[in-house]
Amino acid sequence: MNEMFWRWIYDPIIGKILAAVIGYLLIATIVFLIKTSVNTYVKETYFRYRVRKIFEYAGYFIALVFTTIVFSEQLGGLTVVLGIAGAGLAFALQEVIMSLAGWVAISLGNFYAPGDRVQLGGITGDVIDIGILRTTMMETGQWIQSDLYTGRVVRIANSFVFKEPVFNYSSSFPFLWDEIKIPIKYGSDHKSAKQIFQKIANDVTLQYAENAQKAWADIITQFMIKETTLEPQVTLAANDNWIEFTIRYIVDYQRRRATKDILFSALLDQIEQSGGRISIASTTIHLVETPIIKVRQTFSDSSET
Repeated sequence: MNEMFWRWIYDPIIGKILAAVIGYLLIATIVFLIKTSVNTYVKETYFRYRVRKIFEYAGYFIALVFTTIVFSEQLGGLTVVLGIAGAGLAFALQEVIMSLAGWVAISLGNFYAPGDRVQLGGITGDVIDIGILRTTMMETGQWIQSDLYTGRVVRIANSFVFKEPVFNYSSSFPFLWDEIKIPIKYGSDHKSAKQIFQKIANDVTLQYAENAQKAWADIITQFMIKETTLEPQVTLAANDNWIEFTIRYIVDYQRRRATKDILFSALLDQIEQSGGRISIASTTIHLVETPIIKVRQTFSDSSET
């Protein structure tokens, strides 16, 4: 028994396996210590995340190279076996392989980066981590109105970049067009209303249009896209019920809800101060009591002869 044990210990393959395990543990420990030091000494969030990811991927690469060096002699005689096994694994793990390919596409194709707000796989949120197999997002929307966080952390397979459109709210052009509608009663001073609404839109959102000018200029140089108006616009449409004003404006993708609150507050204040010249319209259904219905029945006497 002792002789078999020592033969097993001195077996070259067993020795290489033990060396590989020790090497993996050593590499993992070094990477862990470096990442811990990065958390301590690097204060800027984005830079800290990037440095941690660089050392993490470097650890994977070193482990792969180390494996190749340790088992270089044995790998030569296993070419056929590895080929057959690789074909089977490729079929069984096609989703994993697609996710790996998705990670490469995300890294090299500028689909999105940590900190971007995207819609991926039907989920909208801020990207907080990009792993080899999955993208981690802090979800927004769903049962929460507008673009506020729900508190749920969502992990989506990287393979979704090949299956569905990727909507990026913040990468090349971190601004969105938004609009609000104001119904005004017929008989209101619609000319004054349009001037007032235009002034409010300019006061609240013109700063975003000015900030967006440079980003839009960069977009035009990168893609085949036409010039467009970035300044806020107020348009009017008349329908059967009221005069409808639409205020269209550009806004920072993180400030949609707050900007709507400021706009509506200013609009309501100005309408109240108009002295009745401008009145908001609404659909009104007035229910009244059923009127009393008087029923009179007359009887006629008939006599038989």
